[in-house]
Amino acid sequence: MSSSVRIKPKTAIQKTSSPLPCSPEPAAKPQPKPSDKLNPKTIDPFGDHSRAPSAFAAIYAKGGVPCRLMHGAVKHRLQWERVPETLPFDPLLITLAEGLRETRHPYTFVSKEGFKELLLVEDAAEKAVPLLPRLVPVLKAALAHSDDEVFERGLDALVQLSAVVGSSLNDHLKLLLTNLSRRLMDKKFKEKITTALQKLEQCGGQATVAIIKSKIPTYCSVNS
Repeated sequence: MSSSVRIKPKTAIQKTSSPLPCSPEPAAKPQPKPSDKLNPKTIDPFGDHSRAPSAFAAIYAKGGVPCRLMHGAVKHRLQWERVPETLPFDPLLITLAEGLRETRHPYTFVSKEGFKELLLVEDAAEKAVPLLPRLVPVLKAALAHSDDEVFERGLDALVQLSAVVGSSLNDHLKLLLTNLSRRLMDKKFKEKITTALQKLEQCGGQATVAIIKSKIPTYCSVNS
């Protein structure tokens, strides 16, 4: 009878009783909802990014920019916490100009649209002109940016500013023309820059032509 008893191998017992240790699997991170990518409240500028947060992103996260992105079915718009006419341009207009160098949503939209809408208020000229010495270097940085979209936002902002402050921009224009001259060599920007220069001339007056030609000799005046 004893010969009919089968004894399991010792090694098999060890395998079942002492499983090999294994490292615990990392907890799966919850996947963000598609809408979270567009919701400014869910964007953490201090999150896991390869670069440090920009000044604009940090100010925006702390509520220093008094407007937020509102999503529409067709296009987005800004919702201001206060009527733009009641907002001080210093330092808000400069902060929005700094945001033109952003490359991430919603900062790209907020800075571009915010800059544009703030310049549409009735007394924008008298508020913006005193800020030109600080504002122009910020726009210059956007125009010098390697990102094409950043450059285009800077160019649009320059034209918008010129329409508001007029000839007051002439004293600072040379600082901006060097970057425009460089980009003028790029065929995809030639027409857009030429149009922008013509608008600068129209807003700045005849004196603007000489300033532009000092940096861009090939420029042809709209009146020639």
